[in-house]
Amino acid sequence: MTKGNWQKLSSGSYELAGDLTRDTVPGLWDDLQALTFEQSSLTLSLSGVLRVDSSGMVMLIHLLEHAKKQNCHIMLSFVPQQLMTLAALSSAEELFLGHI
Repeated sequence: MTKGNWQKLSSGSYELAGDLTRDTVPGLWDDLQALTFEQSSLTLSLSGVLRVDSSGMVMLIHLLEHAKKQNCHIMLSFVPQQLMTLAALSSAEELFLGHI
């Protein structure tokens, strides 16, 4: 298991990496929930995500909603196929399509 982490790459560009699973999401969500989004849009790379389960998927959905409430649109890049499969199986695919 690799702890998930959040990292700013540059202005308006961030990366999530490691495992996004039920074991890692609670600690990661504490960090993400504290974020304030000052820009109107940002890019979030998921290229470093090693594993994702339904908890990780839900956390990402909440992150997208959290940013939207602060008038920030998050564009996801390098979305793992595992996440898209989970989203399709959960009928949550449409929640991600506007962000890819």
